[in-house]
Amino acid sequence: MPDDLKTLPEGGRINETPLAGALSERYLAYAMSTIMARSLPDVRDGLKPVHRRLLWAMQQLRLDPAGGFKKCARVVGDVIGKYHPHGDASVYEALVRLAQDFAARYPLVEGQGNFGNIDGDNAAAMRYTEAKLTEVAKALLEGIDEDAVDFRPTYDGEEQEPVVLPAAFPNLLANGANGIAVGMATSIPPHNAGEVCSAALELIRNPHATTAELLAHMPGPDFPTGGVMVEPADSILNAYETGRGGFRLRARWEKEALKNGTWQVVVTEIPYQVQKSRLIEQIAELLEAKKLPLLADVRDESTDKVRLVLEPKSRTIEPAMLMESLFRATPLETRIPLNMNVLDAERTPRVMGLREVLRSWLDHRQVVLVRRSNHRLAAIERRLEILDGYLIVYLNLDEVIRIVREEDHPKEALMRTFELTDNQAEAVLNMRLRALRKLEEMEIRREHQRLTKELKGLQKLLSSEKAQWTRIGEEIEAARDKFGSGALGDRRTVQTEAAVVTFDESQFVEKEAITVILSEKGWLRAQKGHLEPTAELRFKEGDSLALMLHAETTDRIGLIASNGRAYTIKADAVPRGRGDGQPVRLMVELGNEENILTAFVWKEGLKFLVASSAGRGFVVKSEDLLAEKRTGKQVLVVDAPDTLAVCVPAEGDTVAVIGENRKLLVFPMEQVPEMTRGRGVALQGYRDGGLSDVKVFDARREGLTWRLGDRTRTETALAPWRGNRGGAGKMPPNGFPKSNRFDG
Repeated sequence: MPDDLKTLPEGGRINETPLAGALSERYLAYAMSTIMARSLPDVRDGLKPVHRRLLWAMQQLRLDPAGGFKKCARVVGDVIGKYHPHGDASVYEALVRLAQDFAARYPLVEGQGNFGNIDGDNAAAMRYTEAKLTEVAKALLEGIDEDAVDFRPTYDGEEQEPVVLPAAFPNLLANGANGIAVGMATSIPPHNAGEVCSAALELIRNPHATTAELLAHMPGPDFPTGGVMVEPADSILNAYETGRGGFRLRARWEKEALKNGTWQVVVTEIPYQVQKSRLIEQIAELLEAKKLPLLADVRDESTDKVRLVLEPKSRTIEPAMLMESLFRATPLETRIPLNMNVLDAERTPRVMGLREVLRSWLDHRQVVLVRRSNHRLAAIERRLEILDGYLIVYLNLDEVIRIVREEDHPKEALMRTFELTDNQAEAVLNMRLRALRKLEEMEIRREHQRLTKELKGLQKLLSSEKAQWTRIGEEIEAARDKFGSGALGDRRTVQTEAAVVTFDESQFVEKEAITVILSEKGWLRAQKGHLEPTAELRFKEGDSLALMLHAETTDRIGLIASNGRAYTIKADAVPRGRGDGQPVRLMVELGNEENILTAFVWKEGLKFLVASSAGRGFVVKSEDLLAEKRTGKQVLVVDAPDTLAVCVPAEGDTVAVIGENRKLLVFPMEQVPEMTRGRGVALQGYRDGGLSDVKVFDARREGLTWRLGDRTRTETALAPWRGNRGGAGKMPPNGFPKSNRFDG
């Protein structure tokens, strides 16, 4: 017996497996289950398993568009009982989304009752709402009972469910999809079905059509809530070629004139998947925080149509400038991601471009056409066989009647006498007497002629790929005519180039001199005026001054932290007054073990030398230190326990570096590269310890200066310490501060 198998007293065995191997094997199984059976849509019908099972269950319940409604609880019960063993809440949520006209561009379910609204209110409980299929869903299911697709057993083996739907409607692109799996995700915005069909027809006419040629028919997404897309054309083309990208979507607005020359802006369409109530809350919060200097008030006057009223602070403000400020600060402008990560026909997850997505759908339609045609062909052949038997009966009616009346085994006798097949003989014996009338014979002959003609047509279709693509083109044209026009099919999202509006919020902030004060424990505040360095400042008990900075309220303050990240905050956003201020960690994303090393007034064209405690560094421009987000921007990459130790202005031609080993090295500034992000280069080599301080100076005019208490000392004879970057250096001149810092 192998060593890793142990026998238990009860007769069982223990298979000893390394924990890491067991965990990875089980996690991989979970990941594949999430990817294949939950989160990613199939490229052929654009559906995830839960949506496919919902539509299949509703068809089994005969909830056709022309029929009546049934309670959603009944639908959900069938889905979770027969096909989808998950929670009823998640299944009902999926059903609701398929019915929401503001969430789905082409709803697959028609709902009756409260199915939620654009404000973000939830749908009523499933026992109160009813549903049935729409014409779009009917197109997706068309031909499913004609052997168009494969079926598989359900989870308990008692039922059958389709692997994929026939999909006579381009659902993946038309309705889009969103999902987060394990290690991958998908995000496909909705499109106009008529335009998608036109692009597919172009691909049929020209199988080598480029993405640009396809985009001439399908210029971009078409969202159910409308809006204005302002993405550049080259960016759109690149997104659809690679299958990854994004689109900037803005609210649609118009200027509404009022009396006495006043005006207001009315927003009539908001971006896709933005909750209107939450949007108004966010605008109101920013208004209260005085972060929208051009806006006076916001009101919601919506009924069944969106109407948000925005009042400017002054009628002299340009409406475009007001909206530009709101687009920058609120979800009135959002970015819709594109990540066409789908399961292909072999159930393999991968990212596809637009051309490959359309090609996959068209290939699926060809497979469906061939399977439906073969199914129909077999049915016609079976029927013609029966009709041939009927015609033989009419030609020999008296003999057939005699055999049936007198023979002990009439079936075998009929087969022997008239050379009938088993199916023909069985059909003849099952005929009713009324079918023996002359009129019935004429009907059988007409049906035989009609089916024979259809049989030849199907045989011709199946033998010619060109004829198949002609038929597929006709089907797609019919879908375009049906779903590509009218209230449902007309394009809702407008595409335009973003207007260039020069906007600088600082021009609406009153310019005022302030002093920015940061304490050792990370409390940030500002006081009016430029305080003297000797000014008396109060701090919390145990706290003290870390740095003081003179600025204007219109400035931006750059912060450099020990984690190697740069942050930017607006000077007017720094808490004012004589209080303790606000922890800087609430204003930027900073860990408890990290701290702000230095701050500066941001200006274009400045350069800084940043260095880690390990003695590596580089020069970075102020433009590359600009980071408005709370998370900041990684500039110097450091690995624990190293930290960013120094950030000094890079103004001069020479660099002086001193290490914790009290070795001083002086080398030309030109040896330090300029970078935007990285680990940097070695400024000084250390056997033990790390970097203490760095200074950039002009050796020809100033010499190397350092502070000794209240006075300064300058050394101009620097030859003993000169070398190349990365050298070890030598002991500093007599009188150099014991703190190993140039500022004393």
